Amino acid sequence: MKIKAENLYKVFDGKGQKEIEMLKNGLSKEDILEKTGATVGINNASFEVEEGEIFVIMGLSGSGKSTLLRCINRLVEPTAGSVKVDGTDVMDLSKDELRKFRKEKFGMVFQNFALFPYRTVLENAEFGLEIEGVNKEKRKEKAMKALKQVGLEGYEDQKPDQLSGGMQQRVGLARALAVDTDVLLMDEPFSALDPLIKKDMQDKLLELYEHIDKTIVFITHDLDEALKLGDRIAIMKDGEIVQIGNHEEILTNAENDYVAEFVQDVNRSRVLSAADIMDKPKAVLYNQDGLRTALHKMRHNELGSIFVLGENRKYRGIVTIEDVVESINKDKENLDEIIREVPLATPEESVNDLFSKIADINTPLPVLDDEQKLKGIIVKTNVVANLASEKI
Repeated sequence: MKIKAENLYKVFDGKGQKEIEMLKNGLSKEDILEKTGATVGINNASFEVEEGEIFVIMGLSGSGKSTLLRCINRLVEPTAGSVKVDGTDVMDLSKDELRKFRKEKFGMVFQNFALFPYRTVLENAEFGLEIEGVNKEKRKEKAMKALKQVGLEGYEDQKPDQLSGGMQQRVGLARALAVDTDVLLMDEPFSALDPLIKKDMQDKLLELYEHIDKTIVFITHDLDEALKLGDRIAIMKDGEIVQIGNHEEILTNAENDYVAEFVQDVNRSRVLSAADIMDKPKAVLYNQDGLRTALHKMRHNELGSIFVLGENRKYRGIVTIEDVVESINKDKENLDEIIREVPLATPEESVNDLFSKIADINTPLPVLDDEQKLKGIIVKTNVVANLASEKI
């Protein structure tokens, strides 16, 4: 577990424990504001972030999401509760220990870019390393590597006002990458960008994520963005986390009316991916298997077709029961002669994209990873059900 927060509270302009007791007794955020003048920022929030995942915290303005993010590294001091990062309780650290811990563990990317207008792109990307006291040659090397990662190689001598909004945000991202911390805390980093630039930055982040060993906590008010980026999503309302889940859980198993209303207009077929709806195959064939083994596996598992895997479990193709029976009746023994090709899918493809691939075939659709290994299968009924669903 990379991050574990338990029973976090944050009360602004109040006495703290008094307001927490009021919350425990069932009073709302509005009740407490009216009675005490205190503002509840976080109300008994608990969550865990797995190492290497993108964990999205989302909610409308005023829901407490940015406050919760800042409680993780104590930029906002929690009123009560605990936050553990790699087993260290951040709440137990002294000011000097906390400052050192932040440098080692956390990189931050903000909504407003937070760039220095009088510094070059390279100098902005170096800033965190400069604060850490890294020597000039080393910080230039690290900053240049980070700029290359975000696609800004060649822009290092430009000033921020010479760049587009999206490119400025890439500089902010490069600055966070350059310090090479374990955790990236991203506070609505793309919300101020135009839609096309925003999409480009989302794609760039996902591309980066495949090549960097980071845990990311990402804040947004945009459900489409949350569903595109997040491995799991925490939805907040009035300082509370009202549901945590993956895409499928959030879209199909709303735990209350608020979440149901939040997701009701989501285009399910565009958001859900092959990975969300694929099943594990009941059986597969290997190079050493023959026609009678194929027939036995298909009859035993009530299958009309079965996928064939080769060396290192790499995908080869599919055989149908009709072809197997015909070959056996003709006293043939070579399975290779009847292996067919069918359209292929990747885990990231949307349900909407899958329909055109599966519409004209009578077999399941294989889902392969980058190494051409079979990750799962998709049957036509799953695709049609998700395209036809009106209730998200």
